[in-house]
Amino acid sequence: MATQQGMSSIDIRTMLYEIRERLPLWIGKIYQYNTNSFGFRLNGEDKSKYNFLVECGRRAHLTDNLPDAPQNPSGYSMFLRKYISGGRVLDIKQYGLQRIFIIKIGKTEKEYNLIFELFNEGNAVLCDENFIVINPLKRLHFRDREIVSGTEYIFPESGTDDITIESIRTVLENSERDLVRTLASNFLLGGRYAEEVCRTAGYDKTMNPAEAEPQTILNAIEELLSRGTNAVITKSGCWPYPLPGEEPVSSFSSFNDALSAYFPLPQSAAKDAKKEKLPKSEIIRRRQQEAIVNFEKKIAELQEKVDAIYENYQDISGIIDTLRDASSKLSWQEIEETLKNSSLPAAKSIVRIYPSESAVDVMAGGKKVKIFINENPEANANRYYGEIKKYKKKKAGALVAMEKFMPKEKQAKKRQDYKPQKKKWYHKYRWFVTSDGVLVIGGQDAGSNEDIGKKYLEGRDYFVHADVHGGSVVVVKGETENWEEVAEFAASYSNAWKAGHFNCDVYAAKPEQVSKTAESGEFVKRGAFIIRGERRYFRNIGLKVAIGLQLEPELAVIGGPESAVKKTAAYYAVLLPGKFEPNDTAKKVLRELKKMIPEEDIKDLKTVLNTESIAAFVPPGGSDIVEVVDMTKENS
Repeated sequence: MATQQGMSSIDIRTMLYEIRERLPLWIGKIYQYNTNSFGFRLNGEDKSKYNFLVECGRRAHLTDNLPDAPQNPSGYSMFLRKYISGGRVLDIKQYGLQRIFIIKIGKTEKEYNLIFELFNEGNAVLCDENFIVINPLKRLHFRDREIVSGTEYIFPESGTDDITIESIRTVLENSERDLVRTLASNFLLGGRYAEEVCRTAGYDKTMNPAEAEPQTILNAIEELLSRGTNAVITKSGCWPYPLPGEEPVSSFSSFNDALSAYFPLPQSAAKDAKKEKLPKSEIIRRRQQEAIVNFEKKIAELQEKVDAIYENYQDISGIIDTLRDASSKLSWQEIEETLKNSSLPAAKSIVRIYPSESAVDVMAGGKKVKIFINENPEANANRYYGEIKKYKKKKAGALVAMEKFMPKEKQAKKRQDYKPQKKKWYHKYRWFVTSDGVLVIGGQDAGSNEDIGKKYLEGRDYFVHADVHGGSVVVVKGETENWEEVAEFAASYSNAWKAGHFNCDVYAAKPEQVSKTAESGEFVKRGAFIIRGERRYFRNIGLKVAIGLQLEPELAVIGGPESAVKKTAAYYAVLLPGKFEPNDTAKKVLRELKKMIPEEDIKDLKTVLNTESIAAFVPPGGSDIVEVVDMTKENS
């Protein structure tokens, strides 16, 4: 079933089957309307003509009309025209049952493979006959594959692509889920079509899959895939053929016609009637500036979702536990029906269900957050942290590109409209962000140490502590390459600083090594933890803390290792263990920072720059200021 969010693998299979019946075809004009949307003019035999519309990550189908051609062709559409316009479509096929299809094109004794991905954010990739990437629409890097020019295109591993009696037997015998979930995930059928396979095979969808006969399942899947087209649009979506319980609102002679009626045409990029003539450098600068604004907006949206998860931690944790328990006994359709009829606030907060992903959209603190029920709240938050990290890298790249074309007078101009940093959940602890964008939090006392170790240590996080008695419990929220910064943070906020030491050892452990359970006869006091197994040690770590003022993208006082602070701070002071008490140190740091800030800016900064905000980053014990740095002069 196709929804407005996109097409399923069965939908793609049926859509392509109808197009294959029209072969041979030849590629005519190619248009790109926005980031993900393309239109192809296809020429057939006997002067027949077709319009093929593809929206990467969402849908693909024939359509009566394409949107108006853009006034200026995009770079990628021009690239595709160069290679495949006039080429013959030799084949168009789906990769297994994945949401990927390949158009094989022959032109001047060469063959090309144009691959479209209709999952996640989507992509278009032109490859040669051996599937070596010539140029992708989006250059992407994943843990198990990358999509960049000159590399082999690796199809993603997702479920079982080849449906044979042997693959079915292997999946059924090794699955730990019920039959319907096994079919939905391992054969990429999705929940509704998997239920139809169970019904056709005559099996209870909740049965143990090992008890099902592989040949019977194979016959039911083949019957599903071979059904003739009887396309309809229902209240739930667009179907190649209606399933029991789906009442058609309208019917169509082909599935492509139904998809064309169901999906609206993509919007072309806005056209300027009269464009001002600008030099190329200014055009590039403006594009990068627009991209930065969009990245900042996306980062802010994702951060709000993370904050919503932690601010509504108990509610979300309860929803996850309840749904995880329910999904082991009921189908997602039954769960959805139960939620609709429930008057409980928690049920009302669930606004959408994703059966194939075991996920739901939850309204938390006024924000819609996607929650995967097989993961705890921290792991769900880490999904968003990963996205934030990705967009921060994109923003950094755009800033570098924009600076190359920034007029000198604009570069020198200081920003006056400072935007104070919004309060985040982790601001009640010690914290900093590593140079590669990973959040690190630390306790301020026994109570917050206990809170951090119990509540926020999970998954692929790390537990870090100075190898001395007394200090912050430090949790690294994800993978980082800047361990020297983490170790320096843990060492500096420990009793080694209070004792006047200038270095100490630090160790790291994984969450499964950390426990509150003591050996028989022993007691673990509040804020302390037992570490079992081999630890990773960082020896002779120097103690040092930088505290500074960040102006962009948000106005804030920040603190932590100097290498991390200097990346975003405009001004900062460096502390080492010394003689001045924490409150006196905070006052001295405030005076030193104010000396470096232009007088006309001091008034605008006083709501954020004060003794209290600085004191939050001052280590326990005595300190001395050993250096002050004005990064605005360093970078000029």
